[in-house]
Amino acid sequence: MTPTRAEQTLLEHYVKKILAAPVYELAIPTPLQAAPALSQALGNRILLKREDLQPTFSFKIRGAYNKLVQLTPEQRARGVITASAGNHAQGVALAARELGISASIVMPRTTPQLKVSGVRSRGAEALLQGESFPFALAFALDLARQTGREFVSPFDDPDVIAGQGTVAMEILRQHPGQLDAVFVPVGGGGLIAGVAAYIKYLRPEIRIIGVESEHSACLQTAMAAGKRVTLPSVGTFADGVAVAQIGEHGFDICRFCVDEVMTVSDDELCAAIRDIYDDTRSITEPSGALAVAGIKQYVAQSAVSGQTLVGINSGANINFDTLRHVVERAGAAVS
Repeated sequence: MTPTRAEQTLLEHYVKKILAAPVYELAIPTPLQAAPALSQALGNRILLKREDLQPTFSFKIRGAYNKLVQLTPEQRARGVITASAGNHAQGVALAARELGISASIVMPRTTPQLKVSGVRSRGAEALLQGESFPFALAFALDLARQTGREFVSPFDDPDVIAGQGTVAMEILRQHPGQLDAVFVPVGGGGLIAGVAAYIKYLRPEIRIIGVESEHSACLQTAMAAGKRVTLPSVGTFADGVAVAQIGEHGFDICRFCVDEVMTVSDDELCAAIRDIYDDTRSITEPSGALAVAGIKQYVAQSAVSGQTLVGINSGANINFDTLRHVVERAGAAVS
């Protein structure tokens, strides 16, 4: 579907912001790595965008830094506050430390200890509040109003979206040839919005496919309804994407740039974590394996072959103790 003039103008706006985003003052360009075992098993060329190799082991450092570096001196002096299930939290903590900004971060009480420790080790204050992200978000917004600190959204902010969009800029530079689809993990929608805006503006023939946990399918629900919907509850196994409502700014892009949204089960995520390990010897967190789980499901359902499919490995912040459960469920998924 051809974008309207207003939609095309919106994409141009984001592409300019993505190209100007100074994320490499802190983030690194990550490799687009071939996955030979997955490629052979699936009959397609599978490439993995290794955002698990970022300084905070997640793509979130891109959006966090792009937002904080553009704050005014007055905003920096007041400090920042955010809510996060963990990966954005660590990105904000590191960016704030590098820029000399005081940061308070509200995290759900269910957040893996590894992510809480990652925030505190980078000099930020970690406040544990609520059983899931929506409760932490409400608390953080209230605290921002009380303290006057600048609230930094983990996904619903144009500067954050533009920072995440630099992932797509790298993908197209690293692989200028045939590229059939990019599979993007979806939580609040910042990553897929940035990726979709950049790719659909420059290479509209490439399919953008969002992959959500079946326990937090806020984008799929919104696309079906034609408007943002708040889920009554979310699961926390894939804690990095445990979001009840897609972001407003992100949905403005996703509604006409995302070709398909699919959901995967916890068992499919565990199997994907194992697949990624077999090909890369790296261990992703459940939300980090969403794209690979989506690729496997997509190939099985559509029977495509000979295509080039990119999956974004979005993060590797997994508690060591969680690995036993992952190994058990990965075995069950193929037994």
